[in-house]
Amino acid sequence: REREREREEGSRALSHTNKSATQRAHIMLVNSLAAEDTSGVLGRKLIQRRDCREHDVYIKIKYCGICHSDLHQIRAEWDMSIYYPMVPGHEIVGVVESVGESVTKFKEGDRVGVGCFVDSCRECSSCKAGWENYCLGVPGKQDSMHGTYNCCLKDNNNELLFGGYSQSITVDENYVLSIPDSLPLYVAAPLLCAGITMYSPLSHFGCREKGPQMKVGIQGFGGLGQMGVKLAKQMGCHVTVLSTSASKQKAAEELGADFLVTSDTEKLKEQEATFDLIISTISANYDINPYFGLLKVAGTYCLVGLPPNGV
Repeated sequence: REREREREEGSRALSHTNKSATQRAHIMLVNSLAAEDTSGVLGRKLIQRRDCREHDVYIKIKYCGICHSDLHQIRAEWDMSIYYPMVPGHEIVGVVESVGESVTKFKEGDRVGVGCFVDSCRECSSCKAGWENYCLGVPGKQDSMHGTYNCCLKDNNNELLFGGYSQSITVDENYVLSIPDSLPLYVAAPLLCAGITMYSPLSHFGCREKGPQMKVGIQGFGGLGQMGVKLAKQMGCHVTVLSTSASKQKAAEELGADFLVTSDTEKLKEQEATFDLIISTISANYDINPYFGLLKVAGTYCLVGLPPNGV
């Protein structure tokens, strides 16, 4: 209760600050949880959010999922550019509080979500084809796809973008998703990263079309793995969880999947050349080689887990 009172008092003070900031410079100050270095520790921090431009939607964040990529990035575990302070979070759901004057897709009170990117160049072949997540950028500009966080906009005075571990976010309407009323917001949040991360390869490699003809292995049974099992089962596939942890067998079977302990070399050998598709969700370092033999000829091994030191 004491923490709740502190948050309420902070929100009232912040509300006053927002008004004066908006009047002065068209920005708002909001509370967030930010990493300042590679320690992985988050602390409270006031960050700036822009007021709505012509096509912007200002969203009051209700929930934000925790993705393992948040941990990788705040600890600088990937070979990529890292920018501090960093406010992680790209599984964002909330309610629209205000919109820019030319917004047509959303209105105040709408339930919305924001995923892994918040803008792109909009001019390259990928963007024009609807593949903005593969934005190539355009000649004469440095920025391509704008990640929701840990993104420095070189073409906009090195502006840092901050994610969903915060009170609110302002995003162009073209990069905001509608959340149906039938789906609770807290349930929708993980779909914006974990959901699409698993849905995309399942769909791309034929599971939606072939369903019962597909034997699918889901390697790793954390957040991504459980999402993958649920989606593959809904597509009608025969699904097997591949895991080093025998303790997860009951949970996998409750979702309708078979279970294979990968340390059991005899069981592994029995499954050789039987899988059409294996999707690895493993985010730790491991030896990938023993699992290629499980694939049929022309089978597919798809990596979505991104171990910190490569494969």
